[in-house]
Amino acid sequence: MTDIRVSVVTDFAALGERWRALERRADASFFQTWSWYGCLAAERFAEPVLVEATEAGRCVALALFNRVRDRFGPPRLHLWESGRAALDCPYIEQNGVLAEAGRADELTAACLRAVAADHVLVLPGVGAATLAAARCVARLVEVSSWHDSPFVDLARLRAAGGDYLAARSANTRQQIRRSDRFHTQDGAIVVERAETVHAALAMLDEMADLHQATWSARGQPGCFAAPFFRRFHTALITTALPRGEVALLRVRGGVGTVGILYGFAFRGRMYAYQSGFAYRRGEARARPGLTSHHAAIRYALAAGFDRYDFLAGDDRYKRSLSDQAHPQYWVEAGPAWAPRLLLSKVLDSFR
Repeated sequence: MTDIRVSVVTDFAALGERWRALERRADASFFQTWSWYGCLAAERFAEPVLVEATEAGRCVALALFNRVRDRFGPPRLHLWESGRAALDCPYIEQNGVLAEAGRADELTAACLRAVAADHVLVLPGVGAATLAAARCVARLVEVSSWHDSPFVDLARLRAAGGDYLAARSANTRQQIRRSDRFHTQDGAIVVERAETVHAALAMLDEMADLHQATWSARGQPGCFAAPFFRRFHTALITTALPRGEVALLRVRGGVGTVGILYGFAFRGRMYAYQSGFAYRRGEARARPGLTSHHAAIRYALAAGFDRYDFLAGDDRYKRSLSDQAHPQYWVEAGPAWAPRLLLSKVLDSFR
C-alpha cells in the first residue's frame, strides 16, 4: 500500500539526504537531482511543500513545490519554481516527480492527486507522462507552451561506427567543415574541461562575458543580466562539479577561444545548458556555435556518453546538429473552480 504525506519542509539538509537516497533508485534527469533541486532552496522557497510517497516505511516518490497564495483562487503549487520571475531565471527542464525506477507514471499520478483538488499545480518543463498524469487527476488542465528538445543519440552513433558528420545533411556538413577550417588555420581544435571548482567558475565568468556581448549587440539583456542567475549557477557548480555533474568546456582553435559551453553530465547524458561564443565580425566562414558543438559532441562521443542533449528550443542549429527530439510541456492543472484556468477553458471554446 502506498501512503502519501503532504508536509511543509523545515529542514532542507535532512530532505537532501532522503532525496539523494531516492535519486540512486530513480530514473532521474539531472534536473531532478538534489544538486539542482536543492540549490539555494531555502532562499527560493518561501513556503516549501513536500509530497512524499512511502511503502512500508520506504520512500518511493518525492515532489517539492513552493506554495504561492492567490487572492482570487486556490493557492498555486510550483514544482521546483518559486513563482517569482527573479528567482526562476535558472530555466528548468526535464522536470517531474522523483520516483523509483519503473514506477514514475503511477507514483506521479498519486503525488499530484494528493494536492490537485485544492491547488493549481504549475508544472514547468515536464514530459508527456507528467502531462498525462495531470490530466488524470485535475479537472482543468492548460498547456501554456511546449517545446521539442533535440538530441544526438551517441549510443546509436557509436554502434554505427561513430561518424557523426556522415549523418548530417550536406549543407550542415559543409558549414561545419568550413567553420572548422577557419578555426584551425593556426592550430588544431581542442576541448578543455574544467576539472576544479576554481577553474570552472573562471570559465563561467569568461563564458558570461562572451554571452552578454552577443546579446547586448542584439539589443537583448542576456541571461546573466539577472543577478540571481549567476548566483544560482555559482552555487550549483560549487556543489555539483565535485560530483562530476558539471561539464564546462572551452573549445579552442588556432585563432584562440572559439566558445565555452556550460552543461551537465549525468548518467551517460551531456546536457548543453548555456554557451558563449567568440564571434568574428565580417568573417562569414566562422560559425563558432557550430564548431563548438561539433567539438563537444565528438568529445562526448569519445568520453562514452550516450546522449548529447541540446535541451528545449526550436533553434535551427539544434535541429541541424541533432537526430532525434523529445517534447517538454509547461502545464497548469487544478480544480474546476480555479478562475484563471476556467476562464482559459471558456475562451478556448470560442476559438
